[in-house]
Amino acid sequence: MTTTPERKQLHLNAFLMSTGHHEASWRLPESPADAETDIEHYKNLARIAERGRLDSVFLADSPVLMGDPGRRPASKLEPTVLLTALAGATRRIGLIATASTSYNEPYNLARRFASLDHVSGGRAGWNIVTTAGADAARNFGLDDTPLHRDRYRRAAEFVEVSTKLWDSWADDAVIADKDRGVHAVAERVRGIGHRGEFFRVDGPLNVQRSPQGYPLLVQAGSSEDGKDFAARYAEAVFTAQQTLEEGIAFYKDVKERATALGRDPGGIKILPGIVPVIGDTEAEARALDAELEYLIVPEYAKRQLAKQLRIDSDDLDLDDELPEDIPGEDDIEGAKSRYTLIVELARRERLTVRELIGRLGGGRGHRTFAGTAEQVADTIEHWYGSGAADGFNIMPAVLPSGLEVFVDRVVPILQERGLFRTEYTAGTLRGHYGLPRPANRLFDAVP
Repeated sequence: MTTTPERKQLHLNAFLMSTGHHEASWRLPESPADAETDIEHYKNLARIAERGRLDSVFLADSPVLMGDPGRRPASKLEPTVLLTALAGATRRIGLIATASTSYNEPYNLARRFASLDHVSGGRAGWNIVTTAGADAARNFGLDDTPLHRDRYRRAAEFVEVSTKLWDSWADDAVIADKDRGVHAVAERVRGIGHRGEFFRVDGPLNVQRSPQGYPLLVQAGSSEDGKDFAARYAEAVFTAQQTLEEGIAFYKDVKERATALGRDPGGIKILPGIVPVIGDTEAEARALDAELEYLIVPEYAKRQLAKQLRIDSDDLDLDDELPEDIPGEDDIEGAKSRYTLIVELARRERLTVRELIGRLGGGRGHRTFAGTAEQVADTIEHWYGSGAADGFNIMPAVLPSGLEVFVDRVVPILQERGLFRTEYTAGTLRGHYGLPRPANRLFDAVP
């Protein structure tokens, strides 16, 4: 008897950001004033995403106050704490949190994510970032941001140490033999004895191996160093691509780098961000998009743009294009790929600063799209079918309404087309992404 192979399906992650990804979303009447710190608000969002059978929800983070708190919401709960609460409010959806390798230590972070994986029953994921910006550095006793390449070297060693710590308990270490009085086989728990350039860690971890072995490893940098890092370690990549051609090129590049390292390219899921603004008609969607753009405070947004471009805000005129004499990517030690994306978008479409601010207001460089549910589904299917994505990082402009309309209108279309699951078939985040539980490198190879 032969069986028909299951059709490949796309993956969808909901990127949750308080009142939504548009910087003016907080000004809409529907937006809760205390969304950034309201756990019930986040529980509601996670349940909506789970109702749509999405693979995961994701919380970004930064070890610094982002933006001007006088102009827009800037408070942010620590994401692994928040996701622990969401684990109790949901049953199946994956839970991904950002954590910096520049301003954490491997032991503490490995313990937090192992704990989240246990609490959630195997639904944890770690978005690995290196964190740019002198303001963040000064919160940790440094005068300026470490060099870009140095941050990625530290990140690589950080991940190596973390995975060793997660492997420091064999899967069969705990036997809980009450008759013999043996809770764990001591020989099946090992120190790691790590001595490296950045870290000295003895181990073992004080948390036994978690349901997934270790959390799903996610990465979001798209610079050359970022793509090399993703090809070596990442199992999912959150990326910002403005055009289909750029998406195809990025997808092909990362998969080829992974193949050159001996990895299965199918083991890395590429998920571009998309900010959908959805209406019953295209005109209705464009009207909502225009309303949000109107609510942007231009002078505040100009200061934020100038900070990203590493220039003085007085050098930007709202009704002119970007100056010609801005720094090049090689002069940037921060988020190189996002810098280049913004500049290329402005140059390619000859946008004024005011127009650029409007384009960035919805997704900070991620692709924004205003249209009907059918049009959004068509765009997703086109990118997916063209080899530009394995799925998408859904970034609603306004929350909760933007997520509700995506789940209630777009997801059913994708399901009808056979592109997305109608029910969960796995119990872990790795299972949702079709990825195996990693072998234990410290024990599985030992007879």
